[in-house]
Parts: sequence; C-alpha cells; structure tokens
Amino acid sequence: MRAQISNAAYGLLDYAAYPVIMLVATPTLLHHLGLAAYGVWLIANAAVGAGSTVSSGFGDAVIQRVATLRATGDLDAIRKVIANMLAINLVLGSALAIALWILIPFVAGRITHFDPALREPCLWSLRIGAVLILLKSVESVFISSQRAYERYAPAVRISIATRILATMLCVAFAVNGYGIPTLMGATSAVVICGIVAQWAALRHLGIGVFVPALDRATYRDLSSFGVFSWLQAISGVLFSQADRLLLGVTLGASAVSYYGVAVQIAQPIHGLTAAGLHFLFPHFAMRFAASDISRSRRPVLLALSLNVLMAVTLSGIAILLGPPLLSRWIGTGFAAQTSALLPFLAIGFAFLALNVTGHYTLLALGRVRLVTALNVAGGIAMLIAMTPLIRRFGIQGAAMARLCYGPITCLLYLPLLRLLCKLPSTSAQPIHIATEGA
Repeated sequence: MRAQISNAAYGLLDYAAYPVIMLVATPTLLHHLGLAAYGVWLIANAAVGAGSTVSSGFGDAVIQRVATLRATGDLDAIRKVIANMLAINLVLGSALAIALWILIPFVAGRITHFDPALREPCLWSLRIGAVLILLKSVESVFISSQRAYERYAPAVRISIATRILATMLCVAFAVNGYGIPTLMGATSAVVICGIVAQWAALRHLGIGVFVPALDRATYRDLSSFGVFSWLQAISGVLFSQADRLLLGVTLGASAVSYYGVAVQIAQPIHGLTAAGLHFLFPHFAMRFAASDISRSRRPVLLALSLNVLMAVTLSGIAILLGPPLLSRWIGTGFAAQTSALLPFLAIGFAFLALNVTGHYTLLALGRVRLVTALNVAGGIAMLIAMTPLIRRFGIQGAAMARLCYGPITCLLYLPLLRLLCKLPSTSAQPIHIATEGA
C-alpha cells in the first residue's frame, strides 16, 4: 500500500510541476524576451509537446506489456519489448521531426508576419523543436518502462529536475540577452542529460542494455495494442484544441481567451485525477496477469471510490474557488465573463475524471480498442454538439458541449462491471492478458 501511495503522490507531482515552474518563470521571461518573442517561444514548446505526445503514443503498450511480463519474470521478453519500443518511437519521432522540418519555413512565416525580425529566430527555434520531438520520443520509452515496474519516484525526480534546470537556463539566457534559439538549444542539452539519467535508472533494475531492434512477434504484440493507444493520443491532442478553434472561427479570438482561461482552471480536475491514479495501470496489469480479474473486485472498487472522491472534491474546488482566483489573477472584468463558464466546464471535466479507474483497468486488461472507441466517440459528440450550442448560447454553449464528452467515456464501466461480476475461475493458474484482436 505504501508503494501505491508513493506512486500516486509522484504522479500528482509530475503533473503539477511544469505549470508551477512556468508560473514562476513567466514574468522574467516575458520581461526580458518581450511579448512577441515570448509568444514564439510558447509556440515552439507547444509544437514540441504536441509532437512528443503523438510520437510517444505507443507508451501505454510498453506499460501494459512489461507489467504483464513481470508476472512471469521473463526478462528476455521484457528486453525485447523495450528494444522494439525504442525502434518504433525512433521511427515515429523521426517522421514527425522531418514533417515539421519541411513545414517550418511556411509556419515560421505565418507566425511572424506581424514582426519579420522574428522570422529567423522562430525558424531556428522550430528546427531545434523538431529535434526535441525525436529526443523526447526516446525518453518516453525509458519513463514508461520504469512505470511498468511501478517505479514512479526515480522517473519523476529526473523529469522534474530536468524541467527545473532547463527553465533556469532559459531564464538565465533571457536575462543575459540571448534569443529564443539559444533557449531551445539549452533545453535540448538538458533533455539529452535527462535521457541518459532515465536510461541509467532503468538499467539499474537489472534488465540490461537497450539497443533499438525489431522482433516480428514482439512488434505484433505491441502494435495490436499500441496502434489504438497512439490513435487515442492523436485524438486527445486534436480534441483538446478543436474546441478552441471552433469557438474562434464562430465568435472570434476574444471568446477563445475567456474560454481558454476557464479551461485552465477546470482541466486539472481530470488531469490531477488521471495523474494520481496512473499507478493503477501497471499495478492492475501485473495483478490480472497472475489471477482472474474477478478476484480483484475489492481493489478495483476501492480505486473507483477514491476516483469518485477526487473528481467530486476537485470539481467543487474549481467551482467555489475559481471565480475569486480569476478575479485576483486577471481582474474582475475578465472574471465576470469567465466565471459563468466554470460550472459547466467543471462538471464536464469531473465526468471525464470519473472514467479514470475504468480507463486504466481496461487498458491493463488489454481492452484498448474499447477505450479508444469511447474516447473518440466522446470527442466527436462534443464537437457535434458545440456548433449549435455556440450559436444559441455563445461562449457558454462551448462549455455546455463539454458535458457530452465525459458521460460517453464512462460507458466503459458497463463491460468492466460484467467482468467483475463473473464467478472466479476455479483454476489458480495465472492467466494471459491478451490485447483485443490479438
């Protein structure tokens, strides 16, 4: 139990660290870089974040497969999984980096048309960002593998240390008059050090040396799960931005500002819940590989109870404390326009947070197709509802549309309930957790 509490705490810390670091560093960076250059830096980092999410979309496959193999103690198979995952992520990361590199001249021109002097710094910042996408795709394999071993502490400590160091260097270079490419270059150097540290932490587990390689059978196992987790990652990136794009096209940029700030207040309801309960994924994957799921009713129901408590508590905090926080942070005028959105967004993200236990439990069982289908269906339903609701209720309609997303993803509890209610197998032998369709 102590290990699970520690993993939950480190999951929460990992989620909260970057926003806090950015909150502290933003005033200095904004002052010394200037508003326009700071915006370019944010865009470059956003491109790296989105690209890294897509290129690392197979990460859940590593966690599920390695955690399952731990039940059998098959180190050779675990090494093959990690080696294959390195090869897959290198291919995905390289493809995305090359695609971005090709698009960079056009993108940089569009971003800096208001200030041509920023075109060259933007060009090089995005080019370095393309390299960062590749580096982070490699780093994610080592982080996911440690999580599969339910060792969150070393991975999170290294991750937070590299974020702090990278941000400190960016602030130091900005104060001394250096431009955005230097800041991105410093970040790349720190990320390389972080990769080495994550590799060393994983090797400390006694698994051995990891060299990218493709084994046909291992690749088939990984891809049958990983393709769907990758699609889920892509849909997550798209759905997290599509609502803002749709709102901007319909009502203009100012509406996006109000909505975007309100989402920043409400989004941690799901984010913190998912980060805090992520340890359930590798823990249940190993547990289900060793025994029938029906023997794990109590821990699943206990996790669900904690899940409900977190979702309700965090949504209550957002609804009650969000408006005064906005008034102090941005001003009463802005808060008056945004506060009316918070109840709808908080409830919407609370419903999304309620699916976390079922989400991780079904992933641990290899039911990734069902999880992906419901997440994509929820996102599509939200976007379909958003257009008429925006036309009728304005910005508030966009927040109302968020109410469609979470309840659809919560439908995954129906098949999970059926699995939990099955009579335990009479055999005490471990069962093999196979991916759907494998």
